[in-house]
Amino acid sequence: MGNSYAGQLKTTRFEEVLHNSIEASLRSNNLVPRPIFSQLYLEAEQQLSSLEAGSRADNEEEEEEEEEEGSESSSPPISYQMKPPPEGCCTTDGFCQAGKDLRLVSISNEHIEVPSGFLLVGAKSPNLPDHLLVCAVDKRFLPDDNGRNALLGFSGNCVGCGKKGFCYFTEFSNHINLKLTTQPKKQKHLKYYLVRNAQGALTKGSVICWKGAEFRSRQSSSNTCSSTLFQLPESSGPSGSLSNEPLPATNTNAPAGTQQTAAATDHIPSTAAFSSAVYNGKESPKQQLLKNNLSGLTRPSVLGTLTNSGPPKKRHKGWSPESPSSTETWNLQLNPQVPNRIKSDGGSLSTLPHSALVGPASSPMVGSGEPVSVPDNLLKICKAKPVIFKGHGNFPYLCGNLNDVIVSPLLYTCYRNSQSLSRAYEQYGASTIQPISEEMQLLLTVYYLVQLASDQVPLIEDLEQIFMRSWRESHLSEIRQYQQAVPQAFSQVPSQIAPVTSAQLTWLAGLAASSCNDSVHIIECSYSLAEGLSEMFKLLVEGKLIKTNYVVILCAGRNRAIDSCIVITGKYQARVLSESMLTPSDYQKEVNYQLVTGKVETLGSFFSTLCPEGDIDFLLDKFYQENQGHISSSLSASINKPMTLNGIGAAVCTSYDLERHQIRPFQLAVAQKLLSHICSIADSSTQNLDLGSFEKIDFLICVPPSEVTYQQTLFHLWHSGILLELGLEKEHLTKQRVEQYVMKLDVEAQIKFKIFLQNSMQNPHTLFVLIHDHAHWDLMSAMHSLYPQTELSTGLVDRLLNCREVKEAPNIVTLHVTSFPYALQTQHTHISPYNEIHWPSSYSNGVDLYHENKKYFGLSEFIESTLSGHSIPLLRYDSSFEAMVMALGKRFPRLHSAVIRTFVLIQHYSAAMMAVCGLSQMKNYTSVETLEITQNLINSSRQCPSGHGLMVVLRIPCTPLAAVAYERLYNVRERLALEDNFEIILGNPNSGITIGKHFVEQLKVWQKIEDVDWKPQTYLELEGLPCILIFSGMDPQGESLPRSLRYCDLRLINSSSLVRTTLEQELGLAAYFVSSEIHTDKAVVNDVLESDPEKLSSTDNEDEEVATEVAAFCRESSPLTTTGDTTKSPHHVLSSSAEEATNNYERQKQKVDKGAQTMISKHLPPPTEQLDTKQNIKSAQISITSSSSSPFSSSSSSSASTHNSFILQTSQCSMTKATKQPPIVFLPKLVYDIITSTDSSGLPKSSSLLPYHSVMWASSFRPLMSKMMTCTEQSLYYRQWTVPKPIHMDYNNRNEGRMDAFHPRRLLLSGPPQIGKTGAYLQFLSILSRMLIRLTEVDVYDEEEININIKEESDQYYHQPGDVWPDLETCKKIPFDYTIHDPKYEDASLICTKLQTINNEDRSMSRRQEDMYTRRQTTRMRLSKYAAYNTYHHCEQCHQYMGFNPRYQLYESTLHAFAFSYSMLGEEIQLHFIIPKSKEHHFVFSQPGRQLESMRLPLVTDKSEDYIKSPTFTPTTGRHEHGLFNLYHAMDGASHLHVLVVKEYEMAIYKKYWPNHIMLVLPSIFNGAGVGAAHFLIKELSYHNLELERNRQEELGIKPQDIWPFIVISDDSCVMWNAVEVDFSGDRKSDYTWTERNVSLKQILQHIEATPNVTHYALIGMRKWASKTNSAEIKEPFSCCHVHDFIMLNVDLTQNVQYNQNRFTCDDVDFNLRVHSAGLLICRFNHFSVMKKQIAVGGQRSFHIKSKVSDTPVSVSPAQYICAPDSKHTFLAAPAQLLLEKYLQYHSHRFFPLSLKNYSHPVLSVDCYLNLGPQIAVCYVSSRPHSLNISSSGLMFSGLLLYLCDSFVVASFLKKFHFLKGATLCVICQDRNSLRQTVVRLELEDEWQFRLRDEFQTANAKEDRPLFFLTGRHI
Repeated sequence: MGNSYAGQLKTTRFEEVLHNSIEASLRSNNLVPRPIFSQLYLEAEQQLSSLEAGSRADNEEEEEEEEEEGSESSSPPISYQMKPPPEGCCTTDGFCQAGKDLRLVSISNEHIEVPSGFLLVGAKSPNLPDHLLVCAVDKRFLPDDNGRNALLGFSGNCVGCGKKGFCYFTEFSNHINLKLTTQPKKQKHLKYYLVRNAQGALTKGSVICWKGAEFRSRQSSSNTCSSTLFQLPESSGPSGSLSNEPLPATNTNAPAGTQQTAAATDHIPSTAAFSSAVYNGKESPKQQLLKNNLSGLTRPSVLGTLTNSGPPKKRHKGWSPESPSSTETWNLQLNPQVPNRIKSDGGSLSTLPHSALVGPASSPMVGSGEPVSVPDNLLKICKAKPVIFKGHGNFPYLCGNLNDVIVSPLLYTCYRNSQSLSRAYEQYGASTIQPISEEMQLLLTVYYLVQLASDQVPLIEDLEQIFMRSWRESHLSEIRQYQQAVPQAFSQVPSQIAPVTSAQLTWLAGLAASSCNDSVHIIECSYSLAEGLSEMFKLLVEGKLIKTNYVVILCAGRNRAIDSCIVITGKYQARVLSESMLTPSDYQKEVNYQLVTGKVETLGSFFSTLCPEGDIDFLLDKFYQENQGHISSSLSASINKPMTLNGIGAAVCTSYDLERHQIRPFQLAVAQKLLSHICSIADSSTQNLDLGSFEKIDFLICVPPSEVTYQQTLFHLWHSGILLELGLEKEHLTKQRVEQYVMKLDVEAQIKFKIFLQNSMQNPHTLFVLIHDHAHWDLMSAMHSLYPQTELSTGLVDRLLNCREVKEAPNIVTLHVTSFPYALQTQHTHISPYNEIHWPSSYSNGVDLYHENKKYFGLSEFIESTLSGHSIPLLRYDSSFEAMVMALGKRFPRLHSAVIRTFVLIQHYSAAMMAVCGLSQMKNYTSVETLEITQNLINSSRQCPSGHGLMVVLRIPCTPLAAVAYERLYNVRERLALEDNFEIILGNPNSGITIGKHFVEQLKVWQKIEDVDWKPQTYLELEGLPCILIFSGMDPQGESLPRSLRYCDLRLINSSSLVRTTLEQELGLAAYFVSSEIHTDKAVVNDVLESDPEKLSSTDNEDEEVATEVAAFCRESSPLTTTGDTTKSPHHVLSSSAEEATNNYERQKQKVDKGAQTMISKHLPPPTEQLDTKQNIKSAQISITSSSSSPFSSSSSSSASTHNSFILQTSQCSMTKATKQPPIVFLPKLVYDIITSTDSSGLPKSSSLLPYHSVMWASSFRPLMSKMMTCTEQSLYYRQWTVPKPIHMDYNNRNEGRMDAFHPRRLLLSGPPQIGKTGAYLQFLSILSRMLIRLTEVDVYDEEEININIKEESDQYYHQPGDVWPDLETCKKIPFDYTIHDPKYEDASLICTKLQTINNEDRSMSRRQEDMYTRRQTTRMRLSKYAAYNTYHHCEQCHQYMGFNPRYQLYESTLHAFAFSYSMLGEEIQLHFIIPKSKEHHFVFSQPGRQLESMRLPLVTDKSEDYIKSPTFTPTTGRHEHGLFNLYHAMDGASHLHVLVVKEYEMAIYKKYWPNHIMLVLPSIFNGAGVGAAHFLIKELSYHNLELERNRQEELGIKPQDIWPFIVISDDSCVMWNAVEVDFSGDRKSDYTWTERNVSLKQILQHIEATPNVTHYALIGMRKWASKTNSAEIKEPFSCCHVHDFIMLNVDLTQNVQYNQNRFTCDDVDFNLRVHSAGLLICRFNHFSVMKKQIAVGGQRSFHIKSKVSDTPVSVSPAQYICAPDSKHTFLAAPAQLLLEKYLQYHSHRFFPLSLKNYSHPVLSVDCYLNLGPQIAVCYVSSRPHSLNISSSGLMFSGLLLYLCDSFVVASFLKKFHFLKGATLCVICQDRNSLRQTVVRLELEDEWQFRLRDEFQTANAKEDRPLFFLTGRHI
């Protein structure tokens, strides 16, 4: 137990095995017991034979059942004729004659009225084998536990129809339609009791025990119920081949398969009923009845078990004469692993805290029978209050001196819970898998108590696990079969283990107790527990139970239930258990009471008698007076020296570095995980979080009411810079401003929280993150409170964070942050398991995932350090301290152990301080450990030139005791004149830090702080200060400790109240980051002399460098030194391995860390001096051991001078050393044993404790936790197996397992203590804010206009810069700029005019097609309030606009056909409109048939601020999600008509995403067409509609020219619009400045619509936005040039100019050129610009050119887009026009070789503009009469392009143009025939030479109508 070392003789283990072996041989006639040593050293393997024997027995049981079902003889059953049912009644099986359903499955949840004295039972119907019928039967006619005492006859009621008074079972069986063929017997058909489970549902209970005399049927059920550590054959069953080997239930070294089954695969679901079954919905008056019903029914009888030695009855066919009788074969084998396991597990655990809450506190306590008198002065006599645990059955009344005993229901609850069966097995009809019997429970309890060592305390959870393992092992075969879901019924599978009977129980228990040296005493009563208790009290008073720790009292009569109780009489055990029953507040009250009433004075007076030299205070005063002058001067000199040195810049320690805020890779990874969880909540279909609607982040951090934690959080927040980054605060940040974002959960919290809630309501577009740090603190329900009402802060978390406003606010996300999340992981948690974020592991499969420069030391690393083979343990206990505490506990039984422990520790510290200061005699009155701590603390500041020192944390949870300790230690320090050497700080959670002025000044110097009023407010700011920090408060509340922490003294933590959270958070104080450059094993090693808890020698000089470094060196070279004989003094170790150390010096030198290396090299010689090394080390050792380390020591020695030189030489800053190694932690022995002991999987015992004091286990039948469990698996384990108590805030959140119980916006971040969670969540806020900004930003194209140098530079400006509208006459004078300037056409052919002087330089190199998109330059822009949005935008304002209008049902729209004829296509065009109900007012419908007639158009003269006159058309493809069709904000809420133009195949998807938009659906023939088709149809439809509106309104007296002729054609990627404002406020008229700002589209359109003479303009457009706007464009506000992307088109003027419906690219350039050549005005407003968003999907990228033959997407190069006619070329699945355009863009030089880079000789393009690539220039001419064309005189062309030329192109027109010799011609026609006709009609052969091989076609199949080319050369 505890620090048990390998090599220690385990005597108890040997005795137990010997005992078991003797016992087995005594019982056996013919079986040879296993040899003792094989039992000790060979582990048992489970045999299958026992299972086979079980199955054989099973078959025999079945035969018995058949025999019983018939008659005793083998004659056939007598047929029985039932009375025919009355006329008209119901005869359905499972229903009564009144037609009411009686089946258990149907009515299990219904309330059934049961008369008093009746029970609900289940009847079996032969016709319904799978069902039970529910009946109410008078219990007098049912048997008792032993199958006896049932009255003859019957009395029952029908629970279906309610009919009462059935006096005959025959009559009753007729009524419930049993339809029997044999005589109805209640014994045969009433099979089971029915019970209500924990959820209140009626379920099948235990079997009704008929036939008391034979009890055979009883045995068949109990055969499988007992769960034992030994095996018994059935008394009257076959002897079988029973294994005498122990079961691996508690076998830690069992075979892997067994282990796995027990621990991993047999998971028992959480639905286990953990409350006792309550019969018929009522509690019977006594618990006795209840217990009888529960398990008594299945208790095996005693009769005949041990006496029946003859052959069994005839029906037991399996018995053979050779086999021994059951008495002889009954071989009891105690599991030899049990004692060992419990020992190694460190079972010294106390019971659970708040035991009164675990089970019903009142009912088990109800006494019965004669009262028992508690003797007077019991406490005085026994020196402890006995703790009585009520077990089974009746408990007598206690009277008399009740104050001296404690009665607990804990064991009763454990027994009861262990008998509740898991419903997982019940669903298979598992009536035979019975709970563990009462006898077995008691026997196992006795075995458990026998194993416990004298310093161990029983733990209920140990007992539960023993019951669980035992039960599972006894039913392993059934459980496995159920888990494999084999279809056959297993109801008769018996266990291989025979039951224990009541008669055997007593002597088996006595036998077990006989081996434990009177530690367990068994008292057997014949009548009632009262006599046993009386006897126990009598023995106690007589002093006969001095050695006894546990008294087990049994009352087990043959024909009655067991009564039992267990009394804890061991002084130590009774004290720990009784104290563990106090709640935290009761604990504080008790201690306070003892301090206030002066009960502790007896302790003080006792201490004063210990010291033979006199009272400690007397010695202190004497010392003070003797040394006053000498000490003060020497001390002040030694302390002030560093300060003066600092002042003059001499020797200063450079190691001081207070860490500032920096983000480590781990923290960034966690922040990103948090962000991804937030995004997944937003992305889910539940719409619980709309990230798109938030513009910024705000937050509030809630911390526990600890002033230090509060200041610490403020410190982190301030230094993180997060407030400035989020834009919440301006540059000059004040502390008051920062305090607004952190809230202490104290009385004043509600005010701050109210402000937070108000802000969240007032700012719906701000996302508020509510961070609940240290979230496991105060999870009390606001409704319940264990604490006194004075504490108003109790339950605050529940009141604030769980209030309705927080739960319902759509803009509040709650983040719980904790190191101990277990309390938030129950069956009723608010947090979804998907919303949990766990701190990532550093390593995965041995790979370092995050390269950190520091290694984290947490609980697992601390535990690891205690294992053998590691360096010095970081976790230790102080055995001498524990021994003194235990002795005093017996002497002062009335004092709480916390008081005793505190006083002893204060005494130890006081004595240690005195010893260090020279009073060497005081060493005997302290422990080695305390002396080590004190010595290193006092010497630490002297070893650093700057005075840096160590911190010692002394944890005293109880605040009054902490105050006493502070006062006492303060006084001792003053008397020893050490007040300037180290500080003593009282850390109270409710107040700040107070330290002396001298130390404040030191800290200011070290931290370079100039603020006069500064004082430390967090423990982190105490870095380097030598001090004892007395850390008080019941729980740590998140305070971080500095890196100079060296010792964490937790010897005073409350070790009796053990829950996982409490233990881990205490140990979390020592969690630490160590610089990872230093190998931690070696770093820790440096303290060999400080560290061994077992060392016996005096440790005056533990911390001297030479010794420690040499020891470290020895450790390196010889790892055996510590794992061997640990009782050796460290000096032995040092000298014995010094030789090896020296010899291995060179080899080891590289391994030692840098610090150690320098130290060693100073004192260990190089290899050449190896001979002297041994001598050097020896002398060093002598000097160290002989001299005292204190400079004030009165004793001196001959080697003192040597020693002092060593100090000087080796002085190193203690703080620097401290930061390189984790602190050393001292624990109470009890806690140490728990922490360091592990189960078979390697899981620390502490992990399997109850996770939190306000939760409880859902069931005793839960699987074991495993070391291999990840954090996520642990969470799921706790979610399944723990439930909150009523005091827990989650108690009422009861939607078990359903998703709606989880709050959608709640997250949980968990990570080890002190690992950096605060930094992680602050970083999360930062990246969340950046993401929100990113969501409100878009990438817009930001490209400068191209071909600026080609534009004619002219000094003439036609308009003034400040002109608002263009002047019509002036515009007519502006020459048209043919050059394309839009950067998206950078790869397009240049359009030439005579006016331009073109450089022959190579223009931009042709870019690959796929690079076009990716390489275009963009910039990120914040969306303004006037932006256009895609489908991801949701805000309240545009809900109605998007179709979420309550007046109109979603998707309510109608489809309307609209047809018009168009001569050029030669057919009628039929379009379809989808018009939502809300948009029908924009259209005119015919009255009778509701046929669509036209779209309403306004008048030119209309003026209104509220609507836009021009209808907007947006052609789109592939962008149903990403297209920017939400113009609500862009139009600033103005009324407008917006039509989406979609292809037919995309209609449904667009309608789904945009239900409230008008759709214009193109005919199906255009499904594969490009944007030209959409533009063409928009324009033609609009003109046709204009005609219709003119006709309609002409009837109303309106002139045709007054109808508004404009439409807007907009791209689906236009996101924002800008306007330039020109300021003429300069001195001269020509001076002006301009600014560009974001404006609404409404403002721009209304401005353009208001242009004077607007109807005279054919096309109006605007600039494309660029960050570098050309000032020339601002000077000339209006241009006559190409317009793109967003245009206003006058459909009236452009009636005869069409878009080319075949085009895919450049159709807008082509159209602009046509409009201009037709003599129409194009005007671009340069003061307006449009921003285009980069959208990665849809648009022209949706056209993919692939092979028509194979479906595999193989990329096809543009060179393959054309081929020779009639060739075998692979055809492509793409429109012919697209292939043509793409081919010409990339390979036109094959057709026009002369034109390549020959810009002064362009290609002549007639009536069309086709892109021939950037290296070829084109010249556009129109063949239309009266068209405007450039003057071509003197211009020589290098090629001619005739594309689908119409009848306007004639031979005479072409003859006007001149071509270079060798110029090339390309004619493109729809088919080969028209190609030839064109050549003839235009007389091309006169000037052009053609060859047959110069004919080509696009690579299309014939059905895809390819285009044909003919090329020729100019003659």
